[in-house]
Amino acid sequence: MRKQVGFLFILPGLFGFALFYLIPFIVSVGYSFLSRPVGGEFVGLRNYIELLQSPAYRLGLQNTVIFMGMSVPITMALSLGAAMMIKNTGKFKSLFVLVFLIPLVIPSGSMVFFWRILFSANGALNGLLTSLGFQGINWLNSSYARLTLLIIFVWKNLGFNLVLFLSGLSNIPNEYYEAAKADGADAFQSLRWITLPCILPITIIVVLMSIINSFRVFREVYLLLGAYPHESVYMLQHFMNNNFFALNYPRLTTATTLLSFAMIFLTKGLLWLERRASHD
Repeated sequence: MRKQVGFLFILPGLFGFALFYLIPFIVSVGYSFLSRPVGGEFVGLRNYIELLQSPAYRLGLQNTVIFMGMSVPITMALSLGAAMMIKNTGKFKSLFVLVFLIPLVIPSGSMVFFWRILFSANGALNGLLTSLGFQGINWLNSSYARLTLLIIFVWKNLGFNLVLFLSGLSNIPNEYYEAAKADGADAFQSLRWITLPCILPITIIVVLMSIINSFRVFREVYLLLGAYPHESVYMLQHFMNNNFFALNYPRLTTATTLLSFAMIFLTKGLLWLERRASHD
């Protein structure tokens, strides 16, 4: 009886998920095997072959992987370091956490004006460089655009990762560190043999959330640089967004299908690692 009652409680959520997510996804997967959505003929894997041969798709995939490989470890390292420092700040702990969480509650659209003032050709950052005797940098329309995007990503997501790491650090008993100190362990050895193994499950969750958030950075890129930014920050989301506006639905659904299944397998793998870490 309790199982039936529990199922009734989750039934509205399951219905909404199926109606707005699962069914549209299945339909889009079907479209990826057709020449066109309406009245199209079955073309097998032709759309997938043409997609993988597309220079724009390969550029977006390459930039997405590069940005993910840069942003995820850098943000995790900075947030872990900040969490370890904040953990020992005593009564000011809540204040520091609040400061780091402020970027999460500021809408992306509201920050675009600030980023433009800071990174534009005649912006504040180039003004500072010029005053120091250096030449200004085209931050938004050169290879430096990737660095600009990395700065924005770290600023936006550092607080979220910090809170997750703080929750993991708070569960480590102080007795572990006291025993290690009594045995002559230094700070690095305590980090290596106590902190990192104890927070391994939460670290895997942080990796997963950071990867997901690295895809969500498209909002800032689009609002700041438009649909066709510098090639170093042309992401998969740009490719799919531009194909949507071009009404090229077979290519769009093919790209989204590949991305969805890649994320599903990646998520399953990370969650499997998290379960193993929790049981060890």
